[in-house]
Amino acid sequence: MEALRAHRKQQFAERSDRLDDWEEHGLVFPSRRGTPMGPDNLRRSWGAIRKAAGLGDMRFHDLRHTCVTLLLNLGVPPQVVRDIVGHSDIEVTMTIYTHVSLDDKRNALGKLGDALG
Repeated sequence: MEALRAHRKQQFAERSDRLDDWEEHGLVFPSRRGTPMGPDNLRRSWGAIRKAAGLGDMRFHDLRHTCVTLLLNLGVPPQVVRDIVGHSDIEVTMTIYTHVSLDDKRNALGKLGDALG
């Protein structure tokens, strides 16, 4: 909540600088003019965002893969995840977009070890 409050305060400051061409839409993350963020807005600013967040060479598209993996790890059914990301074939969701972490592998092998006694 504190991060959102700080963001809102910054947004008001930026809006006052652009008052002549600001369009209020009540958005949390609008474009610099207050309009809805379009794909080109994100592509243009991704490099600076990535650098500020310390994400190295991560591509914007990698966020989709991360989202799929996190949703599945949270127990969201694969069919729901497939619909969220817009895949027509669940195989794409499960084989290309899902990534298994080292912790996931260790947990699975730990469970196997426990079962084998």
